[in-house]
Amino acid sequence: METMLTYFETIPSEHRAAVLVGGLMLFWFIEGIMPLFGKPYKKWRHAIPNVFLTLTTVLVNLPLAYVLLKVSDWVALHQFGILNWLPALPLWSYVFLGVLLLDFVGAYLPHWVEHKTKPLWRVHIVHHSDHHVDATTANRHHPLESVVRYLFTLLGVFVVGTPIAIIMLYQSLSIIASQFNHANIKLPTRIDTLLSYVIVSPNMHKVHHHYRLPYTDSNYGNIFSVWDRLCGTFMTLDPDKITYGVDVFPDETKNGKIGELLKQPFQAYEKPTEEAQS
Repeated sequence: METMLTYFETIPSEHRAAVLVGGLMLFWFIEGIMPLFGKPYKKWRHAIPNVFLTLTTVLVNLPLAYVLLKVSDWVALHQFGILNWLPALPLWSYVFLGVLLLDFVGAYLPHWVEHKTKPLWRVHIVHHSDHHVDATTANRHHPLESVVRYLFTLLGVFVVGTPIAIIMLYQSLSIIASQFNHANIKLPTRIDTLLSYVIVSPNMHKVHHHYRLPYTDSNYGNIFSVWDRLCGTFMTLDPDKITYGVDVFPDETKNGKIGELLKQPFQAYEKPTEEAQS
């Protein structure tokens, strides 16, 4: 455990890039072998806007990484945050608790806020307007959303009091988990269900991408499924009944164009209510 933390404390940027690219290639390959939805679509063309938005996320995060390091140094110096206020713990439980709490403050919480706050929903809708959810969708975020997510990560580091090694470990796990639960892969139903009691499984997260309420406002988790279960936002839906996209932006052609996606948060629309969709 100590060796792992030492590695993540100084993880080279090229290794972080390898996690992002390697995970994407792995799940892209698995999708071709065992797809959840076999409806044909041009995967390479579909991937172009999603990969572009992945690159913008990387560019946004680069300058903010310095701030993240400084916040981490501050909480360590002042012994601030939940982890620093707890009695001595075994190293493995200290690491697990740090990742678990960061997953709540840095992933579940901002995701829930984005769905409940209209200005942030406008930014987040770019992620939901994908008509073919697959591994590339994991990083389909408007540049403004990348900033919002990073601010919540900073909040998580401040509140939880996590050292940089746990932050880097968490971010690496978060990338892989997101690519996994977005991937267009079909697991045996029993295995997917069992996984969903611990982590966010593909079938669990696909419910969140259904175009109709209340399913769109459910299953906000990224790594661990416990937060949806504890907060009452866990829902299930047969994959055969899932339709991807959002009804306020139904044009699949436009939703596959980079320029249109960058403009989406600034276009006027009303988020449909559950009653209106019934």
